[in-house]
Amino acid sequence: MPVYLVDPLRDRRWPDFLRRHPGATVFHAPGWLLALQKTYGYEPVVFTTSRPGGELANGWAFCRIRSWLTGRRLVSLPFSDHCQPLEDSTDALQEISCFLGKELKKENWNYVETRPMLSLHTLPEDFREFETFYWHTLDLHPGADEIFRGFHKDCVRRKIRRAEREGLTYEAGSNASLLRKFYHLQLLTRKRHQLPPQPFSWFKNLMDCMGEQLTLRVASKDGRAAAAILTLRFRDKVVYKYGGSDVELNRLGGMILLFWKMIQDAKRDRAVELDLGRSAVENEGLIAFKEHWGATRSRLTYWRCPAQVSWISGKKWKERVAKNVFGHLPEDMLALVGKVFYRHVG
Repeated sequence: MPVYLVDPLRDRRWPDFLRRHPGATVFHAPGWLLALQKTYGYEPVVFTTSRPGGELANGWAFCRIRSWLTGRRLVSLPFSDHCQPLEDSTDALQEISCFLGKELKKENWNYVETRPMLSLHTLPEDFREFETFYWHTLDLHPGADEIFRGFHKDCVRRKIRRAEREGLTYEAGSNASLLRKFYHLQLLTRKRHQLPPQPFSWFKNLMDCMGEQLTLRVASKDGRAAAAILTLRFRDKVVYKYGGSDVELNRLGGMILLFWKMIQDAKRDRAVELDLGRSAVENEGLIAFKEHWGATRSRLTYWRCPAQVSWISGKKWKERVAKNVFGHLPEDMLALVGKVFYRHVG
């Protein structure tokens, strides 16, 4: 069974296929892939056993990444919490997996990495578990009142009511003003975590490429942005992707208010699931925060072939670099570092 390459940014069969396949997510969407290409120079490619010119029956999306610092690799997909291979049969998935192993050697890639939502039992033996995360989703099928009752009484419900009394201003949309407020809070938040933010161009390109699929939400007090989040929409699912806040205004509950607004908006638009993204297994605070909203926990496992760990891709590099450098940089320098840095670590 031969394997073919598809350009998901030019081949109209790809978006048509995504509309049909039940496993497709926003991370497969052409807009997401285009933003990756425009910001970081990555090359999106889809591997399929479907013949050229015929209707796509399966597809496995990757980005080719070429970095002078971290090497050459195939990743499915960079800066994406998950990316399930969209299969129609285990035979097709096995065929593509074997093809990837051959491509690894033929093209001299450092490794192939895949980030499936569900366990893959058809990967060749050369693939090994690389990283594991927790992944949280909230079922939106129940009514809004029932969902609200599922929130933690003290950590969520009472804070929502308090935030509503604080007189916070709520804005939602997709425009330059909201983007500037959002990015300012991204800078503040990443600096607190001793990490550079992704470049402004990434968020600008996301806004331009995703169109109505992207929403920015900002809560402000007396004209000062207190909290902001970025969400994505694909079919009947909403994805919470990025958030930031001003720690001096956290007591007002801006982030809590935005999460509640996000859920209410998703219900209004008839979404059936809210994807709250991945969390490091050791990040107990973030895990608890998501579960206080009634979200269900599952495991995400990333796989690599071969499973070596380079200095830049291992779990400890962030801690080593952050402690020595990032925590001491001013905001403008931190943003500059992010602009140069992230294209090498996707």
